Amino acid sequence: MTAGLYTKLGELGLSLPDAPAPAANYVPYVISGNLVFVSGQISVDDEGEMIVGKLGRDMLTADGAHAASRCALALLAQLKAACGGDLSRLKRVVKLTGFVNSTPEFSEQPAVINGASNLLVDLLGDIGKHSRSAVSAASLPFGVAVEIEGIFEIV
Repeated sequence: MTAGLYTKLGELGLSLPDAPAPAANYVPYVISGNLVFVSGQISVDDEGEMIVGKLGRDMLTADGAHAASRCALALLAQLKAACGGDLSRLKRVVKLTGFVNSTPEFSEQPAVINGASNLLVDLLGDIGKHSRSAVSAASLPFGVAVEIEGIFEIV
């Protein structure tokens, strides 16, 4: 699976970032049994700059979906760290919870979080299919557009 993941990343012109360090008093992931709970990952671009903005005010749904796809890459980077660098241990993406910084009138949160869901399925196939929540937030840390947390099953 790992070789295929890296091949697909390359085909999409993507790479896994370094696993971001926590920004406060928490750990980036917790392993409990065969589950890895990854803390919320915020939207950051290729240069490490935060993707900020509010959907429905100064960002389009497609921009939010791109931000969500960046969160998915950060989730995979944290998972890789949790697995000691061995992503072949991934058995399944179990659940994502996506938070979208959006106006009260904005109602396309699912389409925004599709950016992460679609990327995980594109990269991982069936093991990338997961349950999910997509919710609005009045604001997110540092004004980022999207934050996503995840639960993964490993072997």
